[in-house]
Amino acid sequence: MKRMNYQFGHIELQPRRSGPAVWVIRFRVRSAKKLTYTSRRLGTTDELPNKTRVEMAAQAARMHFNQSATIESAMTFGGLIERYKLDKLPERYSTRVSYLSCLNVHVIPAWGEYTLEQMAKAPYEVEKWFEGLKLAPKTKGHIKGLMHRLFECAMKWGLFPLGRNPMELVEIKNVSKRLRQPRVLTSDEFWNLLGHLQEPFKTMVLTAQCLGLRISEVMALRWSDFDFKALTVCVQRGIVHGRVDDVKTEYSNDDLPLDHDYAEMMLRWRDQCTETTDGWVFPNPSTLRPYWQETVAMRQIKPAAVKAGLGTGIGWHTFRHTYRTWLNAAGASMPIQKELMRHASIQTTMNIYGRSTMSEAKRAANSNVVQMALRPTSEAKSERSLAAPG
Repeated sequence: MKRMNYQFGHIELQPRRSGPAVWVIRFRVRSAKKLTYTSRRLGTTDELPNKTRVEMAAQAARMHFNQSATIESAMTFGGLIERYKLDKLPERYSTRVSYLSCLNVHVIPAWGEYTLEQMAKAPYEVEKWFEGLKLAPKTKGHIKGLMHRLFECAMKWGLFPLGRNPMELVEIKNVSKRLRQPRVLTSDEFWNLLGHLQEPFKTMVLTAQCLGLRISEVMALRWSDFDFKALTVCVQRGIVHGRVDDVKTEYSNDDLPLDHDYAEMMLRWRDQCTETTDGWVFPNPSTLRPYWQETVAMRQIKPAAVKAGLGTGIGWHTFRHTYRTWLNAAGASMPIQKELMRHASIQTTMNIYGRSTMSEAKRAANSNVVQMALRPTSEAKSERSLAAPG
């Protein structure tokens, strides 16, 4: 069978009855009897606002259609990116959003029109470009890693010669260094902040602080995750922009201990929270879906922090950093801290020390933090007990 020659296709703009027009590319399909055409959607005029972006998307479509044909034109980095979007973007929603932001906002505008050959000869220019970006070193490291991954795909797809990845020559200064240290709250600052929050946001913050969860995990909690008899909670999902997904890493999916006082608090909250079909712990009464974490941070957490005299730098991740610091202050060992934080980097530690079950050490370390977070509640309970007759 004779191999079909490489096709560039024909790009068209097709209007729609509603919404923006759509760019499509048409290719010839030859059968035994006749010649027909097939089309592939490239994107809307909103997604592809200029001819350069349309051509990048078209290159990705040509690669897919001409898999058995010889590529006769130089592939641009932007075309490679569009192919990567089609085939290799991670499935996890929050990761996809992060990757697309890096590619669309930073990489494509700067390097989209360069050919792969030009990119391979310009690691110094890429390095100087990184130096000019007003981003945290860690973010620059993520973008460089993504560009490295793109070249790996180009080699696998036969678009670039097998050999050393050009991005290996690019160095990012202080890639592991924070521009500023994360904010950590003292117990007094935390209690002051709680005093400016109403329900359900107060219980949300207490949950974030008492369990050390990421806010995506707090919002995705269901009552079925709690075992109040065994005093454990299973963290098994997260929610970002209203989309429920798996937790960040395999080590994030774990059972955590529930302090007795915290469990009592959550049982009281269960009696008053809005019931939903899915059993969400923190549902918005208007939508019966979990609250959006960004909205709660902007409308509740930050205003409360300002009223408490803590400034504007308080966010959801503040409580996770604070949990980690309070664990350390409570004397928890490093292996226990890493288990309770459920870090992905715990794998090395577990290979050395062995992963513990729901040990008394984990319960004691967690309870120390919970008592620091709930102390005003505990003190009030003690005062009521002392004031009781008899």
